Amino acid sequence: MTELGIGIGWRPEIADAVGGLSGIDWVEVVAENICADHLPDSLARLRERGVTVVPHGVSLGLGGADRPDPARLAALGEKAVALGAPLVTEHIAFVRAGGPLTATPQLEAGHLLPVPRTWDALDVLCENVRIAQDALPVPLALENIAALVSWPGEEMSEGRFLAELVERTGVRLLIDVANLHTNHVNRGEDPARALSELPVEAIAYVHVAGGVERDGVWHDTHAHPVPGAVLDVLADLASRVTPPGVLLERDDDFPPAEELADELRAIRRTITAVGARSAGRTGVPADEVRERADTAHQHGAPSSRSAPRGALLIGAGARVSGGPMPSVTPVVPVAPVPETAPAPTPGARQRVAVAQAALLSALVAGTPVPEGFDSRRLGVQSRALAAKRAGVVAKVAPELPEILGRGYRPAFLAYARSRPMTGGYRRDALDFAEHLLVAGRPEDPAARRRLTEWWQDRSGSRPPGRAARLVRAARHALVRK
Repeated sequence: MTELGIGIGWRPEIADAVGGLSGIDWVEVVAENICADHLPDSLARLRERGVTVVPHGVSLGLGGADRPDPARLAALGEKAVALGAPLVTEHIAFVRAGGPLTATPQLEAGHLLPVPRTWDALDVLCENVRIAQDALPVPLALENIAALVSWPGEEMSEGRFLAELVERTGVRLLIDVANLHTNHVNRGEDPARALSELPVEAIAYVHVAGGVERDGVWHDTHAHPVPGAVLDVLADLASRVTPPGVLLERDDDFPPAEELADELRAIRRTITAVGARSAGRTGVPADEVRERADTAHQHGAPSSRSAPRGALLIGAGARVSGGPMPSVTPVVPVAPVPETAPAPTPGARQRVAVAQAALLSALVAGTPVPEGFDSRRLGVQSRALAAKRAGVVAKVAPELPEILGRGYRPAFLAYARSRPMTGGYRRDALDFAEHLLVAGRPEDPAARRRLTEWWQDRSGSRPPGRAARLVRAARHALVRK
């Protein structure tokens, strides 16, 4: 298990600040934001200094009903090799739904959505994880996500779901303590129970981030300071196991470098305080930790549903800048995991596909709320998805808010209510501009001319004629059914 230390998420907006922070042992970069053959200069400089860089994927959708896209897996693997990364990470989530399994148009969420904690979903997830593990050149770790909504009829708690996943596949875990706090506020799930049930010994590293509560709902924004409640969950985790690494995430409303440094110091104090309280505990030898972790990664395969819980061993000795990580009480080893693994039960993929497509369609296409879901919460999630979509499109196509001015956001949100995303954010920006032009907007001739030129420059086409408009209208009507 690689000892990482204290790190921060690298983002282009804070690249200079990250490069100047002292005591940074490693950074994490969103994999989809870089090219394997053309790394940003600031990342290249960090690597030259010996700073570890870990690629963090957001688009595989390993919790989705479809098998992982080989092209996406290959791209993630190429970035891991280019960065010399010791591992790659992704999420336990689905990000798209529909398609051949449901004979409906494929929809994109543009966001990480929770998978149902059912045996069907677990079967599908485990097979997808094994496909990814076979394709990737380095070990894989998966992150628990935050959620606003709960699936009806769930069959497992989050901790047990994660434990089963690790036992079946040998995959490592990226535990986001901010997400555990989010699920506590939004879904009434106890972080302490989750930590007591999940195999903390399989943790590759930990995420820490901020958020904000509005109208009784916690929004995992990554744009606010880390609250004390999240640091409390971090302390609870650190009292149970030595986290090989802890990373601060910040994705928006970036503060001055000194504020980032303050948050890193608060994380370090939290870890070292637990270490001081834990002094005197007996840890597991590091050689034994590595041997057991490597064995599990090589054999990674499932236990039966009735098999006893267990976990890999991990010991003390990981360090963060400023002092040693706390030691950890040894845990009992498990029996060797089997070398073969069953495929999902017949029909599991299709059942998961139908359920996920119904939920995503309700969120982004205005179809009826599936039975058993909280309609108010789905409304909150739907508005949050549209708001995120508007924000990301404004980033990937900054000319649009510049051309439309204050009218950009209301126009985009109105567009999003009837036009679900089907091809990623850049395609979404083009479709939005085309939608406005077809409607004869914006009303100002100069702005409309600028928007037309922008659209033509990026699409290589002329604005669609009447026949094309009718075809597209029919397509959108089909998506909404």
